[in-house]
Amino acid sequence: MKKQEWRKHEKEYYMPKSKPMQIDIPPFKYITIAGEGSPASESFSNFIGVLYSVAYAIKMNLKRNSVKPTGYCDYTVYPLEGVWDLNEEARQNYDGTFNKDDLVFKLMIRQPGFVKATFFKEMIRITKVKKPNELLDYVQFKEIKDGLCVQMLHMGSYDDEPQSFAIMEEFASKENLQRTSKAHREIYLSDFRKVPSDKLKTVLRFKVQNL
Repeated sequence: MKKQEWRKHEKEYYMPKSKPMQIDIPPFKYITIAGEGSPASESFSNFIGVLYSVAYAIKMNLKRNSVKPTGYCDYTVYPLEGVWDLNEEARQNYDGTFNKDDLVFKLMIRQPGFVKATFFKEMIRITKVKKPNELLDYVQFKEIKDGLCVQMLHMGSYDDEPQSFAIMEEFASKENLQRTSKAHREIYLSDFRKVPSDKLKTVLRFKVQNL
């Protein structure tokens, strides 16, 4: 069976164009962890690190195991994703601007459909031994369905994302779609530690409903 590579085989979800599009996102499995605060903080990097340690434990142990789950094939680890919102106080006082310390987030890495909750729990146990981290106690395994969404590829700095969101909201309005909340999803196609900010590629996505 061919290796599952999301850049090649799931372009509709991960490789959109730099213009808005409507898309229906089915349920996917994720390892996920929640937190709050600025993405520029050192603690945020720790959240990312613990997720990747579990994601690679799952991938490599599946590859080494002689008994494979039904439907198994080798795969490329999926990109980091984040669902972003403001804390309750900041949301109530929102005037179009916000302090990044008021952000709340749920970071996640998608898992193939053949990964089961029992195997995830075993990988948490193994990772605690090999790469101890107190945040491992907060990593969860969930199925999440975004449903009807508008998405587009954002090129450039994260600070310039409001410009892309304005374009997406205009598109939604023309298509008789209404954004359901200010929360949004980001899918990171670039490593911000290695790529200049003006070259970053990020999929932006928010949930909508028909008017």
